[in-house]
Amino acid sequence: MTSPPSSPPPSSPYAAPAASVLDLAPVVPVVVVEDAADAVPLARALVAGGLPAIEVTLRTPAALDAIRAIAAQVADAVPGAGTVITPRQVTDCVAAGARFLVSPGWTDALLTAMQASGVPFLPGVSTTTEVVALLERGVREMKFFPAQAAGGTAYLKSLAGPLPQARFCPTGGIGPANAPDYLALPNVGCVGGTWMVPEDAIAAKDWARIESLARAAAGLRRRPLSAGGMCR
Repeated sequence: MTSPPSSPPPSSPYAAPAASVLDLAPVVPVVVVEDAADAVPLARALVAGGLPAIEVTLRTPAALDAIRAIAAQVADAVPGAGTVITPRQVTDCVAAGARFLVSPGWTDALLTAMQASGVPFLPGVSTTTEVVALLERGVREMKFFPAQAAGGTAYLKSLAGPLPQARFCPTGGIGPANAPDYLALPNVGCVGGTWMVPEDAIAAKDWARIESLARAAAGLRRRPLSAGGMCR
């Protein structure tokens, strides 16, 4: 992944971006914003809780405006765009201020656009063949999706031996109970999830609750592997 083209103001603790989005925090919130007016207070709550990288999914008409607002008004946030599936979306998201891109899968055209975007990106994979194909294209950091349905921790653990150069952000079916199992794997940098941004909390504008959930997620630690090598 390349470094973001621009940085927050010097006062931000994230003024010097990490080498990888996977290393900013143990969890990347996957956010669906229905009302762009909620974007800034939501982002501020997540950042205050210790989760600066925020994936705003392109599932609603408000998504691009949400990214634009977070990029302009929340200096400590690292806003990204999720569910990116076309080259046009790549262009629109970067123009709106997205500092990283996430896709559920990839095609040659989409990958080419993401590589040319100048911002970090995580193309989605769910098979070994897709991982190898990305490695051939020089991509070493990926989204593993849908994580639980595609084989979970056992599948990712089996990839670590033959493909140790690949790193993943597993997303899909992950919550506070099983996130540490994923984080214990050597080829997992972070996980993506929605549990710290519940729909009812956003609807109620309960930013304090979201901050509390974010703080708990940011505090997740890697769970040691058992003697048998399996996550528990």
